[in-house]
This record gives sequence, C-alpha cells and structure tokens, in this order.
Amino acid sequence: MPRFRIHDVNTIERAPTSPAALRNKISEMIMSSVNTRAKVDLVNPETGEYRIVLQGTIDKEETKFDAT
Repeated sequence: MPRFRIHDVNTIERAPTSPAALRNKISEMIMSSVNTRAKVDLVNPETGEYRIVLQGTIDKEETKFDAT
C-alpha cells in the first residue's frame, strides 16, 4: 500500500470521488498513522445521512524500505 503523506490530506476532499476511491485514500491515511480515532458526529436514520470525524497523527518517520 502506498505511504500516505501529510500533503495528501487535500486529495480526500477532491470531488467527484467514488466510494471505492475514498475508501482507498482513507485506508492509506489510517494505515500510515501512528494513532487514530473515529467519532460518529451525526446519524440521520430518516435520510441515511451520516458524518464521521477521523482524528489521528500521520507517521512522518521515513523508513529505509519506503521507495515512494
């Protein structure tokens, strides 16, 4: 999986984004983090709308095996 870097955060907000593309970007971000939390901020059962807040720290340490 490609290493997610702090400057990649803005790529998450680019539209239009398919659910699959968004899932991949968020997965990359989570897997490249040293800690993460998620908070369900809003759920509307009538409309299906939801809002989830992710919070974490992206690992800025470069490893000698990181080729990207």
